[in-house]
Amino acid sequence: MTTVDTVTTMRVRKRDGALEPVDVDKIVRAVRRCAEGLSEIDPLRVATKTISGLYDGATTAELDRLSIQTAAELVAEEPEYSRLAAGLLSAYIDKEVRGQGVHSFSQSIALGHAEGLIGDATARLVAANARKLDDAVDPTAYRRFEYFGLRTVYDRYLLRHPVRRDVVELPQYWLLRVACGLSHTAAEAIDFYRLMSSLAYLPSSPTLFNSGTVHTQMSSCYLLDSPRDELESIYERYAQIARLSKFAGGIGVQWSRVRSRGALIRGTNGHSNGIVPWLRTLDASVAAVNQGGRRKGAACVYLETWHPDIEEFLELRDNTGEDARRTHNLNLANWIPDEFMRRVEADTDWSLFDPDELPELVDLWGEAFDRAYRAAEDAGRAVRTVKARELYGKMIRTLAQTGNGWMTFKDTANRTCNQTAEPGNVVHLSNLCTEILQVTSDDETAVCNLGSVNLGAHVLGDGMDWERLRSTVRTAVVFLDRVIDINYYPTEQAGRGNPRWRPVGLGVMGLQDVFFKLRLAFDSEAARELSTRIAEEIYLTALETSAGLAAAAGAHPAYPQTRSARGQLQPDLWGVTPTQTERWAAVRERVAEHGLRNSLLVAIAPTATIASIAGCFECIEPQVSNTFKRETLSGEFLQINSYLVRELKSRGMWTEQVRARLKRDEGSVQGLTELPAEVRELFRTAWELPQKALIDLAAARGPYIDQSQSLNLFVAAPTIGKLSSMYRYAWQTGLKTTYYLRSRPATRIQQATVPTAAVPSAEAIACSLENPESCEACQ
Repeated sequence: MTTVDTVTTMRVRKRDGALEPVDVDKIVRAVRRCAEGLSEIDPLRVATKTISGLYDGATTAELDRLSIQTAAELVAEEPEYSRLAAGLLSAYIDKEVRGQGVHSFSQSIALGHAEGLIGDATARLVAANARKLDDAVDPTAYRRFEYFGLRTVYDRYLLRHPVRRDVVELPQYWLLRVACGLSHTAAEAIDFYRLMSSLAYLPSSPTLFNSGTVHTQMSSCYLLDSPRDELESIYERYAQIARLSKFAGGIGVQWSRVRSRGALIRGTNGHSNGIVPWLRTLDASVAAVNQGGRRKGAACVYLETWHPDIEEFLELRDNTGEDARRTHNLNLANWIPDEFMRRVEADTDWSLFDPDELPELVDLWGEAFDRAYRAAEDAGRAVRTVKARELYGKMIRTLAQTGNGWMTFKDTANRTCNQTAEPGNVVHLSNLCTEILQVTSDDETAVCNLGSVNLGAHVLGDGMDWERLRSTVRTAVVFLDRVIDINYYPTEQAGRGNPRWRPVGLGVMGLQDVFFKLRLAFDSEAARELSTRIAEEIYLTALETSAGLAAAAGAHPAYPQTRSARGQLQPDLWGVTPTQTERWAAVRERVAEHGLRNSLLVAIAPTATIASIAGCFECIEPQVSNTFKRETLSGEFLQINSYLVRELKSRGMWTEQVRARLKRDEGSVQGLTELPAEVRELFRTAWELPQKALIDLAAARGPYIDQSQSLNLFVAAPTIGKLSSMYRYAWQTGLKTTYYLRSRPATRIQQATVPTAAVPSAEAIACSLENPESCEACQ
């Protein structure tokens, strides 16, 4: 144990301004209170290091912050210090809230309402049930937080006094406030609060920001159809995007209806400048609009592969070339028809058509698109023709250089969407993170409300707690559906589409936690089977819940236009037979009788922030490293995978030498040959896994995901062989969308990488496409 050799003569300044000597015993007692149950913590060491960092006359608040920072800096040495730092931060927040005269949840709501932060409905519900709600707050729940999760909550989510800027709610008050904002009764609110407080489920950030407040915009994603090829329509889209972005919505927008560069403008007998100047204007607008004071706006632009400006579109994120033709804030995505991928495989030509001449192509998919496209070719209506593989190579180059230019597949998205049973209903794009697939039109903006189940919290012993998972999903679907009715819609188009289709997007996080807890290698057959079983359970339970809501409140208004109204559920669209035959038969009967309250139910979003709050790994992703940095307003701290730490401790290997080795090897355990091969296999990082396994896992989940999944792929050193066959394989397996291509900086990679200015050669692409077994990324 660390000892204090001398009594410090330093003093601290109390809130009333008086100075008093530093009380070492008092600091140690405070640390010990927060360290209760943490066997690996040395409270005296934290107290001593805290005092050594003080200066004479420091305030008590500075003392508290220093103790938090001291504990956080020890996390890389011992993960339990994260819990200690969270406890110290919780005590700090408690002092800040009590300093404003707030000693209960109901007082917090009353103060927030008086200051114009809390909405009237929430204030009434809490005032009418003050004692019951106050008693529901779990004072020990702060122990469930890791430090970096609680720090995120404190920095970004807790409501602050509009003048003093101190927080006016504790973390548990925040979660109960979110629950009250979505509840009709106190009992409902308490049940939902308990689920969120357990960190087994969390809604997405807009809901966590705004539920219960005066600004009830709780949706995550907005998808806008392409503007018409008219000046007024384009500027109206700008205005819609600005309004949506202002209220913290992530934007997806199509741009395929706007004519290409050089196209004739009949009204003036001039020629169009194409889509790039319009996207430059959009880029500036997105950067200018601040999302609710919390983050800058974000948008992704989708373009169909047959548009004549496709090659300029692919260059928009380049760091070289004419800056007047670059957009540094927009994300880019390719909306790719099957016909293009077939021609890439066959190494034939690809024709580009101006949407001013063939506007119908935007609204066609599948065989109808194929027929119209080929007929236009036969009629000689193409603006120009390119080699399909050369264009595909430029797509690959964009991915390799920028990680952007996401590959999303138009025909699969439409073929497997519940909303596209009627010919006029078309999916034209996905969202900012590629997990939302909904129909859009000029009159309807697609909207989605998101939330994610923490799968790691549903492991019981050596398997999944299926009953708890079902219970979580039932509650989550009810409250995701509730958002639709309470939500504020910034545009008329959004307010029109969301109540008609009533889509929700229930996702997951912590899949890697499940595999660690059950000791399953990420690319094992057992992991794939379990992942698929989880996906089936979530979708089936969501269907059961939505059918129950329909029995009580009616099916969503557009239900007759859906595939489910024709007896087709997601597994039918994939040609897959589910495992739980009796439950599936029962839910089919229920849907046939009552319909569904929600046209769409499942979407796997990235969960970067809420996974941090819940203390789990993100969505469906493997760990990126066994060591990783966390950044807070207090600084940057190193963390080490706690599952690995437990493994190393059990083997007597948790030493300073091993910690140094992990840092030197950038979080890889493959050099720790003292570990058995199966342990090193378990703790591989995303860079060390075959990407074919990630694609296979996603494809196996596909029949139970009626929207899509944000699937990142990780290639340390992108090459043409890896990427071209990898995305071809993703298309072949039936994936609807992919997300970022993650690569490592060239300075960290010893092997050769793709030259940044090179366009892939047709020969290189041909090799990878015709010999897919040689693609090391897919093995």
